[in-house]
Amino acid sequence: MSYNIDLSGRVALVTGASSGLGAQFARVLAKAGAGVALAGRRVERLKSLRAEIEAEGGDAHVVALDVTDHDSIKAAVAHTETEMGTIDILVNNSGVATSQKLAEVTPEDFDYIFDVNARGAFFVAQEVGKRMIARAQGAAPGTFIGGRIVNIASMLGLKVLGRVGVYAMSKAAVIHMTRAMALEWGRYGINVNAICPGYIDTEMTHLQWQTEAGRKFVETMPRKRVGNPADLDAVLMMLCANESHFVNGAVIQADDGFGL
Repeated sequence: MSYNIDLSGRVALVTGASSGLGAQFARVLAKAGAGVALAGRRVERLKSLRAEIEAEGGDAHVVALDVTDHDSIKAAVAHTETEMGTIDILVNNSGVATSQKLAEVTPEDFDYIFDVNARGAFFVAQEVGKRMIARAQGAAPGTFIGGRIVNIASMLGLKVLGRVGVYAMSKAAVIHMTRAMALEWGRYGINVNAICPGYIDTEMTHLQWQTEAGRKFVETMPRKRVGNPADLDAVLMMLCANESHFVNGAVIQADDGFGL
């Protein structure tokens, strides 16, 4: 017996889709039949991903988005719904990180991380959530009542390590944001959940794992390995599925046991 998650007819907005986890999230959602809005600042990279998805028979659209700009958020969400239809799924993935001791963090460093990871994530979810609520109340058109919001947090939102304290703080904020949204918006059929990835080998981090320090760090991990973006496919698909209506406010560690 096999089980198939079919997202045909759904529209998914994926932020930070130009590379890494965001690009993989977009690919897997498109393969499941969803129309995917690829959002981010690096528009040329998004266009390349759109071509890849379309070559495999998927449906994708490019949307310019800067999550630190509230007007850009509102415009991107409105553009997505004009071009593709109402948003049923949000994968709230945009994020940045820096590495330094807490005593070395400047106000500019702090604002850079929190503006993207916490403030930006909140207002993207708010803009999409308001439209989902309006549909549930009958105040806006749409055939799918409710929705799925998946916030990409981090296992560092649950377990603090040295030199990434502000990043960990920002992802802890995303975790509590997820729970607050799940509590307030669940009555409208909106399920808000978070994924806390562990260390993943992406374009941004690949060189880190090739260094001596990186290899030593991998040796401290429970199974002495880092993950691949595709290792998150199953948990993402579960949270986006129509059948996951009973999963709300969950914070799921997908970290290969690193947080134990």
